[in-house]
Amino acid sequence: MAADLNLEWICSLPRSWTYGITRGGRVFFINEEAKSTTWLHPVTGEAVVTGHRRQSTDLPTGWEEAYTFEGARYYIKAAQQALALREPL
Repeated sequence: MAADLNLEWICSLPRSWTYGITRGGRVFFINEEAKSTTWLHPVTGEAVVTGHRRQSTDLPTGWEEAYTFEGARYYIKAAQQALALREPL
């Protein structure tokens, strides 16, 4: 399950945790003490829904790049309801 980013999520981070946002707009969490990152909130274990789908000029027309909550990349061609695990040619 995923949740929207809100102030309560940010305030509930443990002391050694902070968060960052990728260039694509996806929120991730940083454990400063352990020097590690995760897509999942350290308290709730949920990923933050940020609409991390994007169209890329490098992809063929109609394809979008997206990510699973675990961070795996996949590709979507919504008009034909197609999914691909490898970048389309």
